[in-house]
Amino acid sequence: MLTEICAEIKNYFSYNRDRIAGKFKIEGGTIVPAVDFKTDYFAIFGSRKNNGVHKVSDSDLVDEEEFVGSVWIMSPPAAFLALVEDIGAWQEKYGGVDSEALSPFYSESFGGYSYTKSAGSTSSGANSAATSWQAAFASRLNLYRRVRL
Repeated sequence: MLTEICAEIKNYFSYNRDRIAGKFKIEGGTIVPAVDFKTDYFAIFGSRKNNGVHKVSDSDLVDEEEFVGSVWIMSPPAAFLALVEDIGAWQEKYGGVDSEALSPFYSESFGGYSYTKSAGSTSSGANSAATSWQAAFASRLNLYRRVRL
């Protein structure tokens, strides 16, 4: 989820001095040559199998490969990581196919039953008009948005 959120806001919480470009190899769940991570998160770009944001302690780099790209050392603030958890919880609760928040129907009837939901109504704390986590959390994500990478 962190990869999708960072891509949406165009912010990987990395600075030019923390971006290492070159030829890398993923083997045994680690990056070769070794990268000195001063934080828990990093992003890989240019890889065919391991692109995205990773947590150092999770060691989810299972697809071995060689690639020419870059590794960005990330420093996301604690408040942003808490927001990511909130988005993950929202997505788990409201992001399913049968979710009322993601339903494309504003009214429907079948078997003698019918309902109509208004565009501005709320249900269980989620805005029914919000069709995605991007819409539901737009105001909180705006604090972290960048115009470009």
